[in-house]
Order: sequence, then C-alpha cells, then structure tokens
Amino acid sequence: MTTMTKQAELLERRAAAVPRGPFNTTPLFADHALGSHIVDTEGRSYLDFCGGIGVLNVGHNHPRVVAAIKAQADKLIHTCWHVAMYEPYVELAERLNALVPMPGPNKTLFLNSGAEAVENAVKISRAATGRDAVVVFERGYHGRTLLTLTMTGKVEPYRRGFGPFAPEVYRLPYAPFFTIGDAPDEAVAKGANEALARLFAYEKEADGIACLVVEPVLGEGGFLPIHPAAFRVLREVCTRQGILLIADEVQSGFGRCGAWFACDRYGIVPDLMVMAKSLAGGMPLSAVSGPADVMDAAQVGGLGGTYGGNPVALAAALAVLDILEAEGLVERAEVIGRRVGACFAELARSHDFFANARGLGAMCAIDIIDPLNGNPDPERAGRLVAAARDRGLLMMTASGYVIRTLMPLTISDADLQSGLDILAEAAAEVAE
Repeated sequence: MTTMTKQAELLERRAAAVPRGPFNTTPLFADHALGSHIVDTEGRSYLDFCGGIGVLNVGHNHPRVVAAIKAQADKLIHTCWHVAMYEPYVELAERLNALVPMPGPNKTLFLNSGAEAVENAVKISRAATGRDAVVVFERGYHGRTLLTLTMTGKVEPYRRGFGPFAPEVYRLPYAPFFTIGDAPDEAVAKGANEALARLFAYEKEADGIACLVVEPVLGEGGFLPIHPAAFRVLREVCTRQGILLIADEVQSGFGRCGAWFACDRYGIVPDLMVMAKSLAGGMPLSAVSGPADVMDAAQVGGLGGTYGGNPVALAAALAVLDILEAEGLVERAEVIGRRVGACFAELARSHDFFANARGLGAMCAIDIIDPLNGNPDPERAGRLVAAARDRGLLMMTASGYVIRTLMPLTISDADLQSGLDILAEAAAEVAE
C-alpha cells in the first residue's frame, strides 16, 4: 500500500478546509526556513527568490528579529495602543519619521497591512484637503479591501465578481508614466502632462481630488519603474493643484531598490508614504508617514485599529532597521541588482522568449514573450517557474508573464549565483 506523503496529506486537508480563493504560487508546505532557504515538509530545501512576496528583505528568521520578537513577547504581547500605550510604538515612529524622504517634522501611524495603510492614507488626505477623489494608475496594486480593490487596476483575478466598488476613484493610464527603455524625458513629460490634463478635463476636476497614489515601481503590475520625468510631472502637478502625492512603497521600500525607499532614487518628496511588507521582517505591520500637519488632520478617534502597531511587530521592525543599517543591505541591493541584470541580459541573448529586462536595485524583472508576435506568454512563464522549482529554486511571476526577483538582501554570493544558474537551466528546459 502506498503511503501518502505529508505534503499530499496537507494538500488534501487544504482543499477540504480552506477556500479555493487564496492562490498558491507553489504546491509546497514550508516546515522551516532560515536566511534564503526554505525547507518543506518532505525535507527538501529550496532557494527562495520570492521572499514572502517582498516581505523578507532581511531574510527568513534573522536571529536578531527572532530575538527581538522573543524578548518583546516575554514582556508584552498586546494591550491595544488605544488602551495602554507602549514605548516601541513611539520609538519606531521616531525612526521612520527621520528615514522617510519628507523634510519634517513628520508623524507616523501604524496599522496591520499594506491595504490598511493605503486606506488610512486616503482618509488622512481627505481630512487634510477637504476633497473626496482619489487618482490611481492602470496596473497599480494597492490591496484587496473594498477601497483598495477599487484602486487596484486589474480585473483578473482581483476584481471580478466583487463589485460594486467604492466611488470617486479615477484611473490614469500606465503609459507613458511607466515605460521600458530609455524614452526621452521631453516626450514622457509631454505625455504625462497630457494624460493628467485629460483626467482633469473629462473625468474629475483637479480641485476635487484629494490624493494621487502611485507605486514608484509597479509591483503586481509588472515591476515597471516609473520614468523619472513622469514622476517629476506628478510632483509638479500635484503641488500646483493642491493634490497630495502618496507614494505606495509597500513592495519597493526598505532597501529593495538600492535605497531606503524608491523615492530616494528619484529625488522625489511625496506628501505621504505608505509602507509595509519588509518593514517588520515577516510580522504584520504597516505604516503611514507624513508631515505633522497633514497627519494631524484627522480627528481624535478617526484613525486606529485593535491590532495596529502591535508591540511584537514593532519590536521586529526596530530589529529590521538595525539589520538593514548594520549589514549594509541597502547597498547590497545594488550588488544583487547588477548580478541579476547581467543574468537577465545573458538569458535574453540566449533565448528569444526573454525580453525587456529592467530593474531598480534588486527589484528586477524580465518578460516572457511569444517570440513570434512579442505578446506575453504566461504559459511558458509558468513552465519556467515550475522547472526552476523542480531544481530547488522558488520564483514567481507578476502579471502572469513577468519573472520578478524578491530574494532576501541577505543572500550570499554563492546562493545568488546558484539561483541564477538554476534559472538558466530552467530556461534551457522550457526552450526545447
């Protein structure tokens, strides 16, 4: 009689107990992890180029994060910030207020998830401006709650069947703001200004818009960095029209792009910044930071939540900031990005189904296309991801056809090279 593996048993239990809605990138069940490695319930080890979808810039179970969690759990797990306050909330707020690229004085609010932070940034913007409307982008991803799902610019699989959606959300096209290659600044700026003018003329008057929310690098939308000229146009137009510019740095922040935040790479000062994912090394924590007068616009009691700024998550985040600084991980992202970029360039030379390599720091991507017509090829991308997994490398796509890299910034040179070699082997397999 054949004995069922632990993984097969868990897959059966998952099918019976968990809704089908939550998608699984791999069929694996993790047992434990450390650094850049995950070990499944069968004892097989995998190199991790997914990083919990951008959550693990300091790696799995970093000893300093684990120690901080244990120490805080021994002292205080929860009171609710609204009942009895605690020092880690204030300490982390102070550190983020100094880190974010706004001149200050700044203030910071803590929440649980990226979506919750985006929603609260919108609330703060509405309170500060007295306006209602929100502007976002095609291909943007901001979460799965009612408002953030409205803001998310993709029907499949996120929005289908979940309407009606929230009112007063307007959308800009992703082009010419997000482009691949070296488009001329003048042409991009002209197109960006024209797109904004059309929005104001035909969709929503500028003086009714509270905020414009932008990912400096589209995450789920394809790892497309915003063009510098387009980002400058957004900043100039928002300033002129009294619209708050919100940078959604949920996936691009905390060293991923070779700077503390992607905005730093562009020299752009947003009005509000939204953070989550790698902020707390795997613990659920998000933040909204901005100028004190804007952050104080909401009335007392208007912001908050039961678990927002949990003391254990805050302790983990303080450790993450220490690690990023002590281990030079912001600078390390640039080294990783160069190595990945060189690999992608070689893959594009060797195989005609790779195209459009791009990246900002270690936030790198390359498209999988049909070489006959240049269209996206999600089927081959899926086979590539599966072939890499069979060889011990966990990777994932964005938009179904974009190979993206979110390996921990703590990854060793040897592991990085091993992962890139596996990717090349998998590419050779799916080329046949």
